[in-house]
Amino acid sequence: MKRLLLLCALAAALAACKREPQPATPAATPGAPAQAPGEPAIVAPAGVKLEDVSESTSDYIVGISYQVSAEQYPGLAAELKKYADTARNDLVEAAKARSQPGGATSAPYDLSLSFTELMHTPDVVAVAADGSSYTGGAHGAPLIARFVWLPKQNRMLTAQQLIPSSEGWTAISDHVREQLHAALSQRVDADDLPPEERAQVVQNASKMIDDGTQPDPSDFALFEPIAAPDGRLAGLRFVFAPYQVGPYSDGTQTVEVPVDVLAPHLAPEYRPLFAVPPAAPAPPVSNPPPPAR
Repeated sequence: MKRLLLLCALAAALAACKREPQPATPAATPGAPAQAPGEPAIVAPAGVKLEDVSESTSDYIVGISYQVSAEQYPGLAAELKKYADTARNDLVEAAKARSQPGGATSAPYDLSLSFTELMHTPDVVAVAADGSSYTGGAHGAPLIARFVWLPKQNRMLTAQQLIPSSEGWTAISDHVREQLHAALSQRVDADDLPPEERAQVVQNASKMIDDGTQPDPSDFALFEPIAAPDGRLAGLRFVFAPYQVGPYSDGTQTVEVPVDVLAPHLAPEYRPLFAVPPAAPAPPVSNPPPPAR
């Protein structure tokens, strides 16, 4: 049964003309353009309140939970609330549309969304948004976003700003693909498929991995900082929503990229955030022996 479900999910995903649209992410914050390091900091209204939301009507159910202490950073709090408000408004509008004459009728639509704190240091605050929105169909649409805030600069950090070169994204793409292909091979081996069936599954899933990890920051917009023992960053954990690098049944997938892969490609202004290994000292220069007489 597990094998059949995997094959069906892969076939359905590959039949689509393109991946399902992903929810807004911190690299493309809802309603706001990404900022370059030299641009002004985000200006947000003071006193943004992050209050949990619990609504239940005959048409929809909404549950939003803020398990974060971000209100001390009004700009970050405003971005979290904007993301949640957008998700709620989309659900409510979908519920209104189906209640019109000729609209579909079924169980109430529902939205579940939770914000959790991943890191909180003087230099970096990271928040994860995870949930789903059901507006009909076989299953809900995943809601996945990551917000990496720089308190001292009062702005969001994006993948494009962090790694500005195409060479950097090629290196990251190569590393991530290697890890995802290895994980795929392990999953398929565990299913003990016949050789021909295994080859077909690997071929289809490998195409999804390669398509979803192009050497472009847009494919790596969701990332989480990994803490080093000294409080700086030891690397980044890239997050891939369902359908980006695998079928819905594989769920959200993550790959960790260590600092030694990132270090050569980090923008100079962000290198101090990372526990970059010191450069190896140059070997001592030995004096050549005197020529023989």
